Amino acid sequence: MKTIQKTRGLLIGCLAMLALSQACAQDAEKAFFHGKTVRMVVGSGTGGGYDVYARLIAPYLSKALDATVIVENQPGAGGITSMNRLYASPPDGLTMSFANGTSAAFAQITDQPGLRFDLAEFDYLATVGAPPGLWLVGPDPEATQLKDAIASKKIWRWAASGPADGLGNGAAFTCAALKIECQIVMGYTGSNQAALAVTKGEMDAVYIPESSANHFVKAKQNFALATVARKKSRWFLDRPTIFEGLDIDADGQWLLDFLGGVEDLGRLMILPPHVPKERLAYLQRVVKEVLHDPQLIADGERTERIIEYLDPQSTLANVRSVVSKITPEQKARVKALVTRG
Repeated sequence: MKTIQKTRGLLIGCLAMLALSQACAQDAEKAFFHGKTVRMVVGSGTGGGYDVYARLIAPYLSKALDATVIVENQPGAGGITSMNRLYASPPDGLTMSFANGTSAAFAQITDQPGLRFDLAEFDYLATVGAPPGLWLVGPDPEATQLKDAIASKKIWRWAASGPADGLGNGAAFTCAALKIECQIVMGYTGSNQAALAVTKGEMDAVYIPESSANHFVKAKQNFALATVARKKSRWFLDRPTIFEGLDIDADGQWLLDFLGGVEDLGRLMILPPHVPKERLAYLQRVVKEVLHDPQLIADGERTERIIEYLDPQSTLANVRSVVSKITPEQKARVKALVTRG
């Protein structure tokens, strides 16, 4: 009996010491960030969606860290430049990125020139959100249902920016999955110009993230044919998903599910590889608290910048499922689709 009590006492003592040790480690990390400057890098110019999100979150993160968080724009090569720099940055927690995980994953899978990072090797803070894409057509379409649109047997002209961009990738996967004939026309400067081309009838369709799609549809500039995902868009509950609207064979389902997996990477908060364990844990805890702040969520809702937190462990699992578990054959097929424009 005395032995059991002694063992129990030792266990309780060890647990208390462990808790004290963890608390001391977190206090040390809190003191490290006090008064320092943290750079949140965005791989695109000012005024874009990722820049706006970063500037929305930065003040809240500054307060939580008791540090100065500045947003630094590093446009170039579709975000590859900023990701390369982050990958080589000191792993001290003072440089992070608000990154387009979908574009980064496609760039890695397709072996884009100049790429010098492995997404699976970064340290992750969270996924801030992963909006699905919408298939938009003109404001007064001849067919408002997917089956009728597909039955038209026309050659679909999709507006895109360039090879391996989000607009073109969504179009390429959709066309291949549904086995419809398409032309992906590049050269539009972004989603605004691409959607306007569809409004004017220059193009037939465009693949647009849900927040932008909601803006265009509310303005009666475009009509939402379907959500290109298994889950409905929060703003288009009255419109079907592509899986609800059509009978899609197994191969087509794989293509659309793979696209969905890459889209699930969405808006990532990333650190360089090999951040010290205690500092990484501290930053992950702080970011979780920040992204659950009711005021931040409300601020985002007012401007349709939706905060949907996903923990860092699940985020890393999503990354690995896309860039690490793809077979050579699948990779070759994805690469052919992404560069078909």
